[in-house]
Amino acid sequence: MRIAPLLAAALLAPLALHAPVVAQQSGARVERLDPALDALVAPGTPVEQVATGFGFTEGPLWHDGRLWFSDVSGDTLRAVDPSGRVEELIANAGGLPNPPAGKSIGPNGMVPDRDGSVLMAQMGARRIVRVGADRRVTPVIAEYRGKRLNSPNDLVVAADGALWFTDPPFGLYNGMDSDPAKQLPYNAVFRYAGGTLTPLITDLKLPNGIGFSPDGRTLYVTDYGPPGMIYAYKVGRGGTLSGRRVLISFPAGGAGGADGLKVDRRGNVWATGPGGIRVISPTGKVLGRIVLPEVAANLAFAGDGHTLYITASSSVYRLRTMVAGVLPRYAH
Repeated sequence: MRIAPLLAAALLAPLALHAPVVAQQSGARVERLDPALDALVAPGTPVEQVATGFGFTEGPLWHDGRLWFSDVSGDTLRAVDPSGRVEELIANAGGLPNPPAGKSIGPNGMVPDRDGSVLMAQMGARRIVRVGADRRVTPVIAEYRGKRLNSPNDLVVAADGALWFTDPPFGLYNGMDSDPAKQLPYNAVFRYAGGTLTPLITDLKLPNGIGFSPDGRTLYVTDYGPPGMIYAYKVGRGGTLSGRRVLISFPAGGAGGADGLKVDRRGNVWATGPGGIRVISPTGKVLGRIVLPEVAANLAFAGDGHTLYITASSSVYRLRTMVAGVLPRYAH
């Protein structure tokens, strides 16, 4: 997650939560760039705006019949049901006392855990926490070898149950990499398994979105950049990585950046980037694009896997897909 400068004024404005607004959104559309897209999204599929009036939406997760999502600048965890009705779940969800207004200090990515709880990144508190059924927050991971994490961003659970997450400096709001509070010498992709935390990728500028291929043999990681890239890694036993290749290098132009990604059951990568969400084949061919009137930050497949929710600036959008998405390992 990276809040674009052009949104700064909007992020500082008071939130104005509205009644359910589910409707086809003017200016939102699906662009077909390759005939193969028709097998993934039916021609003419509308893009709906489900809810709006937030600061900067991120970290979507379908959980117990609703979409949980983070309001990064609003420092709040919320949920929206299919009808568009919104509920505030946790205030001050970034965990930082007296948070500065409009900064990237709220909650971010989420994944379900095997016990039905939710693991959530807290950018302000610079840690990963567990959100229980009672919405009580319990710290899980906050440091590596005595040094505080930067600001965990996005998370995914691998087939073997290991938790992987990206740790860019977006939550270090006094200069990111130059912030005096930064303690780690890199912005890593971490793997947490058996109580051990290991930085497996340490050479990316701003690691952000993360996901696995359906067979678990390929790890995809977004580097916000610049330039924005998605890298693919071969995954070996115990999470070892090799054979890095570029899946896509995003072209310059268009609002937004290389941010969140998700993978469908056919192995295609659905990734936010400048100018919208791209649907990318496993070989790196762009099949289509979802264009929105706002900057898209992240996305999540929901329900039976055929509904795609998108968190984009002040709103949440959705569309139906022909292909099912890969749901989180412990989807609840």
